Amino acid sequence: MKLSVFILLLSICSGCGSTPVSNQWATVTQPAKTGNSAQSIGTYTAGCLRSAASLPPNGTGYQLMRLSRERYYGHPDLIRFIENLAQTTAIQYRSVLLIGDLGQPRGGPMLNGHRSHQTGLDVDIWYLLSQTAATRNLGFDERETWSSPSVLAAKSDAIDNSQWSLAHEKVLEAAARMPEVERIFVHPSVKRLLCTRKTAHDWLRKIRPWWGHDDHFHVRLKCPKNNNDCHGQEPIPEGDGCDASLAWWFSAEAKAEALAPKKPAPRPLLPPQCDAVLNE
Repeated sequence: MKLSVFILLLSICSGCGSTPVSNQWATVTQPAKTGNSAQSIGTYTAGCLRSAASLPPNGTGYQLMRLSRERYYGHPDLIRFIENLAQTTAIQYRSVLLIGDLGQPRGGPMLNGHRSHQTGLDVDIWYLLSQTAATRNLGFDERETWSSPSVLAAKSDAIDNSQWSLAHEKVLEAAARMPEVERIFVHPSVKRLLCTRKTAHDWLRKIRPWWGHDDHFHVRLKCPKNNNDCHGQEPIPEGDGCDASLAWWFSAEAKAEALAPKKPAPRPLLPPQCDAVLNE
């Protein structure tokens, strides 16, 4: 495995199948409110969140899915990002974004599903741009049972054109051009498709390939201003990412890596400030 890929593995991910663990963070039902402003603490994969905001179930251009998980909390910057991107989607494409997981009320490690999403700066957004949800609010059961279809053709790494549209590309571009966005994780095939487009590539640097992510994209924000205990990732490499580093994802080595059994990784220690957040 490439060293850069190994490092990235430690810093994500939604859908990576991390082993369920028992922890108190998943049982807390209210944000910690100490302090005058929201604070993201630690790293995306080992951190917590003070004074989280919650994303309402419905808003202009979006609806929140999987309400039963109660993973709809984030830093206020993340809530604003979602609302702004959703408004753009509603105005330009008359569609609705279906929003997956943000984070828990106080961030921290989850019982399952994600290694990141711990500091209130990550969100999963489905590729399914719903016209149905544009005409009515989805019911609770619909939000629990609907699935976002893969944008890949069956048993291949080719894009399924029946599940992909120019609107998907424009939504990704709109998100990537927002200055608060650190990076966006997509399936390598999505990145490859975007690289073939004869349009401006300046925004593609933030679009990062990663296993999975064939039915949603994962947006990660930068550490907010004045959040001094928030620690971001290493800088994104220069360039648009459409070079040999992208070709590696389609190599035999990469495909073998994707199929190899994943050993449960130990959970990293949280910053000491998170003890106070959890026990408040």
